[in-house]
Amino acid sequence: MTVEWEHVTRTEVLRAVEEYDRLGPQAFFAAHGFAPTTTYDLVWDDRRYPPKAILGTAYEFATGQRLASGDFEGGKSGAVKVLGQLGFTVQARQPARLADAR
Repeated sequence: MTVEWEHVTRTEVLRAVEEYDRLGPQAFFAAHGFAPTTTYDLVWDDRRYPPKAILGTAYEFATGQRLASGDFEGGKSGAVKVLGQLGFTVQARQPARLADAR
């Protein structure tokens, strides 16, 4: 499946962010079918959000079609790239156990 992102605008992304804030993480993931982020964070208004879940939900708002997590990439060539093109800041997450990796 090739996802066409041109229908998604900053408006839908911000609507998804508002929905995330309103529902909280667990209810948001349950409602929209995504999981917490592991690699990147969407940074908005000094808060961190799961970029793939936010973008997938924004796509649903824009098109009325729900995407499954496996329908698109979340990393640099996927959600991170699309959100960046829309003017959002996406940052790599800091490893939680940096000391364990040495």
